Amino acid sequence: MSELLQALRAALGDDAVTTGEAIPARQLTDWSGVPPVRPLALLRPRSTAQVSAALKLCSQHRVPVVPQGGMTGLAGAAQPLAHGVALSLDRMQAIEQVDAATRTLTVQAGATVQSIQEAASARGLLFGVDFGARGSAQVGGALATNAGGNGVLRFGMMREQTLGLEVVLADGSVLPMLRPMQKNNTGYDLKQFFIGAEGTLGVITRALLRLHPAPSTRVTMLAAVPDYDAALALLSRLQVRAGAGLAAFELMWRDFVVASLAWQKLREPFDAPHPLLALVDLDGPDAAQLQAALEDVLAPALQDGLVLDAAIAQSESQARAFWKIREATAELPTNMHPPVNFDVSLPMAEIGRFAVACRAALDARWPGHASVFFGHIGDSNLHVSTDASTIGGDVEGLEHLVYDLVGDFAGSVSAEHGIGLHKKPYLGRSRTQSELAAMRAIKAALDPLNLMNPGKIFD
Repeated sequence: MSELLQALRAALGDDAVTTGEAIPARQLTDWSGVPPVRPLALLRPRSTAQVSAALKLCSQHRVPVVPQGGMTGLAGAAQPLAHGVALSLDRMQAIEQVDAATRTLTVQAGATVQSIQEAASARGLLFGVDFGARGSAQVGGALATNAGGNGVLRFGMMREQTLGLEVVLADGSVLPMLRPMQKNNTGYDLKQFFIGAEGTLGVITRALLRLHPAPSTRVTMLAAVPDYDAALALLSRLQVRAGAGLAAFELMWRDFVVASLAWQKLREPFDAPHPLLALVDLDGPDAAQLQAALEDVLAPALQDGLVLDAAIAQSESQARAFWKIREATAELPTNMHPPVNFDVSLPMAEIGRFAVACRAALDARWPGHASVFFGHIGDSNLHVSTDASTIGGDVEGLEHLVYDLVGDFAGSVSAEHGIGLHKKPYLGRSRTQSELAAMRAIKAALDPLNLMNPGKIFD
């Protein structure tokens, strides 16, 4: 390995190759909680050319490479290997161009999501993906996991934001796919192979991303609904009335609301407790029109019993107060010991029945468990978090129970967070053997030596 390290230092510079105890602890594991692993070396290239040189050398020496972004992943995809190198893009942070006329942004993959949001905002534009780890998560990692978050209902996930990519393959070959055309039917759309691949096919080094006109105003509503089917009906009415202006539809079950209020010392938002709360954002050019749209939906919904109570925020501070209830997810690590988090996707019509079945199964096996249900229901994404201390630490049993039930409902074991190491044993709940065989064939074609993030997604 000394020969490889010498060659890497010659190609990248001494300061770009770190070994042993000098490797920062944050590069040894991600937010998933998988045990830390110290790699042979941490590489920090400054350019696509250096990434290419590094991968070529590692390929020649048959040394695996684990690409790393902001280390905010929740599935263990960025965990390094003791016999491999970790490759961080944190020195490749340049926002190369913001084109207001074409509403596009070209960026190196090590830039944070927040930095491109701010660059877009400075030009009166909006980047369509947002999530809590925006200040740490990098563009490359967000693409590699096809990240979603709060804006998916209106704009889609990272896949929908991407016009082009630059990718380096395991042998050092560079695929220059930074073409800005929306219409480009020239055979396989190769960039799509790398979005959501978690670094198992190559290293994303640059991206050409879509931007959107920034909304001039936003109106927020918190609505109490009696059950999931009522929430779904309310969502449908809002989509008909507001169209693309519907920016968010978050649903919080009572267990989540109770926990959020207690953890953050907040007051009940309504005079009486309710089974579910829906948090709604409408975006548009005119506040009065948005307010009218909400009221047009709300009045008949109250009359029909779809909504039990509601409040439309009259100020930005009140809107933030509504969202503060939903943002209690940041409190999970402090108040659950530890939290076991599930990020699943289900057919939209089945989410309510899944939640009932899941809670019943948890009650039967672990009476007194502490679990909360919440999610981005407008895009079929449900989150479940359980306090491991209330189930006797039986995390494996809990995962089997939840993921088996996801399979029974024909859902996905991962909506946003990817597969990595954490969900690898359960991928078969959502993918058939023929689908997995096709994925393995793609892996073998692009990475025949199995050097790119091996062991992640599948063996």
